[in-house]
Amino acid sequence: MKAGKTTRTGGMADGMAGGDAQQADAAPTVKPKADPRESSLFVGSTEKTFQILHAFDGPHRQMPLSEIAKAAGLDRSAAQRLVYTLETLGYLRRVHGTRNYALSPKLLQFSYNYLRANELIEKASPYLLEISRSVGETANLQELDGHEIVFVARFPGRHLVNIDIMVGSRLPAYFTASGTAILSRLSEEEQEEILARTDLRPLTPFTVNDPGRLRARVQEAAEKGYAVVTNETVMGDISVAAAITDEHGHAVAGLNISVPTTRWTPESAEQELARHVQVAATSISVNKFAGYPR
Repeated sequence: MKAGKTTRTGGMADGMAGGDAQQADAAPTVKPKADPRESSLFVGSTEKTFQILHAFDGPHRQMPLSEIAKAAGLDRSAAQRLVYTLETLGYLRRVHGTRNYALSPKLLQFSYNYLRANELIEKASPYLLEISRSVGETANLQELDGHEIVFVARFPGRHLVNIDIMVGSRLPAYFTASGTAILSRLSEEEQEEILARTDLRPLTPFTVNDPGRLRARVQEAAEKGYAVVTNETVMGDISVAAAITDEHGHAVAGLNISVPTTRWTPESAEQELARHVQVAATSISVNKFAGYPR
């Protein structure tokens, strides 16, 4: 601002400055988001119960009490009470002839109830089955959960690539074709939030873990309408995927075809399979007159 103008309007400028100062003083202080765990409604003992169950997320299928307590981050006394309760309720079982505990089949009831109630799985299943039969390759349906994708339906083809992947398996969204396709239909803010939460340690020697390259791949998927990822989560696997969207064009799931590198190249998989995932994803996606329950 020029000096002459400042002198001529000094009173007004001073008044505005004072008003700005008052507004600044009156402006509410932005508080950090409260931790939900600090709410009086939060039940800590329930959280600890799930810590016991999540202790089995690792490679060990059965463990003694001491290892369960260590994996759950709890002291032995608390772990003992919770393990006893879960065993009594039928969600943990004692392994015969050992001091080890393992998860029980009763936990599958929760998975069954989820799968049975999921209308997206019900609608997508015929398309996945048709792909597995006509193409002869494995077709999967994945949903985004936090920064990971979860396999919620799987129809193996004649040439199954990886038997370790099953319904319930989880992988970092940014490392997968389905995750990349889903991310390409999300806002930039959502993409960045998920990237910030992703552990970028590579899963294979070919995993792309550079943030810039990951962002570029998501952008490419947005332009093409599908994504292709090779050898990044499972060696010997090529995955071609497209996003399934709701009535607002927001991604709700991803559909992919998984093929082995012994019989396909990334180029042939893209040329032959991209149209299959795009047609199926479009057919499953809803229009503005209908929507999936939230």
